[in-house]
Order: sequence, then C-alpha cells, then structure tokens
Amino acid sequence: MNKIVKGGVIQASNVIAPTEDTSKMSKKEIKKEIEKIKKAMMEKHEKLTEEAAELGVQVLCYQELFYVPYFAAEHHKRWYDAAEPIPGPTTDEVSKWAKKHSMVIVVPIYEYVMDGVFYNTAAVIDADGKLLGITRKMHIPYVHPGFYEKYYFKPGNTDYPVFQTAYAKVALYICYDRHFPEGARMLGLHGAEIMFNPSATTAGVSRYLWELEQPAHAVANGYFVGAINRVGTEEPWNTGRFYGSSYFCSPRGKIIAQGSEDKDEVVVADLNMEEIYEIRNAWAFYRDRRPETYGDLTRLLP
Repeated sequence: MNKIVKGGVIQASNVIAPTEDTSKMSKKEIKKEIEKIKKAMMEKHEKLTEEAAELGVQVLCYQELFYVPYFAAEHHKRWYDAAEPIPGPTTDEVSKWAKKHSMVIVVPIYEYVMDGVFYNTAAVIDADGKLLGITRKMHIPYVHPGFYEKYYFKPGNTDYPVFQTAYAKVALYICYDRHFPEGARMLGLHGAEIMFNPSATTAGVSRYLWELEQPAHAVANGYFVGAINRVGTEEPWNTGRFYGSSYFCSPRGKIIAQGSEDKDEVVVADLNMEEIYEIRNAWAFYRDRRPETYGDLTRLLP
C-alpha cells in the first residue's frame, strides 16, 4: 500500500517594514521595533499554519528567517537583536502549534548561541511538539549587492543531519546551500526522504536556477524536495523582488505543486514515499557511485 505524506510549505511577504534610518532611534526603540516585526510575522504564520492543518498537511516548512525581513541585504547590527536561542520563544510557541495539529514543522530562525556568535538555523519540531534538533546553514554567501550574510552568520557546524519524524525522514538545506551538490548528496546518503530548502531568493541571475538545481538534487538522490521562497518587496532589500514560486518536486525531478509569484500561500502536495523506493531501485545511483575515486573532492582547493 502506498504511504502518502501530505507536505506543505508556506511562502509569505513581510508584514511590517523596519525603519530605514535608525539614526534618531534609541537601542530600546530599535529592539522594540524588531519584536513588533517578529510578533506580526508569528501571527501571520499561525494563521497560515491553521490553513495548512485544514488542508491536511502533516509536514510543513516555513521560509528562511521566516519571522523577519531578509535583513542581510544591509549591514546593520540592529538585527543581532532578532536572534534567539533554540529552544527559545519562537520554537516554544511553534511547538504548541505542532502538537495542536499533530504536524511536523520546520522553523528557520536566526539563532543566538552567545554574544557575537549567530547562525542561520532551522529547527525541526515533531508532531508531538518535541524539538528533534537543528540544522545550521553550511555555506554562507557574501555577494554584492544584497547578500551580506557573512556579517551576520557563522558557517554551520551541524554537518548534514536527517531527522526521523512521525511521518518521514526530513532534512534541511538552507537557501544558498542548494548551489552545492555535495551536501545534497550527503543528505541522501543519510537517508533523507524529504529535503526542504527554505530560501530568500530574488529575481535576477538565480531565477532560472530555481527550477533547475533542486529537481536535479531530487533526481540524483531519490528524494522529494520542498523549495520555499518569499514573495514581494520589502525593506531593507531595495533592489529586487522575491518571486515566490515555492514548489514540491518528486524523486523523478517533476514539479508536482507550485505556488504563485506574488502572494502569501500554502503550497501542498501528496508525497508518495513508495516513489522513493521505486526510483532508487530503478536508477541505483547509490549502488553505482564510486566514492573511492572521489578523493580529490576533499583534497583539492579551487
């Protein structure tokens, strides 16, 4: 009998724009504004999570840094105040939602470890509300204009974990990570059945890659991929538009559900776990790979 898991991803626009010029604001006022932004986004996602539950979603993922705007578009230390520990206020609250709906929820947030040490992280919460663990973004870009992530995030140190949830084996590969096939393969080798890629991606040079790279990962590794992107324009990003188009693709590399380019949306797909078994046996990529010949991948520098 087919084992169907109903997957969901949420794409959403930012609710409250941060003040562009903070020169006349006190630190207390700046921190209060950030808390207001987070609260508004939490309220939005609580409603969207309710919608996902009504649609029968069992495994749900939010977008990268879901509770704030994509702040790495600027250099501003105010955003350090958006970071929080895991477990912490956000994961504690989302754990309640997960338990209420018997839903696995992936929660990408800005993680505080200690003063001066922050990560771009996704927490995995099981259907009983238990925090299973975290994945930290491994590859950190610094690309002009607008992706100044090395100012905010330390490179991840969690390697490539896969989490056995109530419904499926779930893995995370966060935004820029998707450009690196090595990690995507590691997730497959570790047993991933659903790989989520929560992102903040704008129209431009990467648009054509959005529906190319991740289906390729799905085919090469025989798993489902849920790709999530923001929608709309927001401060402090002033040079582009987040184009949504969140989707699920199958282990055959086919996009089986996709969102719009310009509106808040819960994208839902039926994921047939039997398809993973069929594809992996049909192509046998894991059987035929030759890891003993790949040594130069780790020995050679570019």
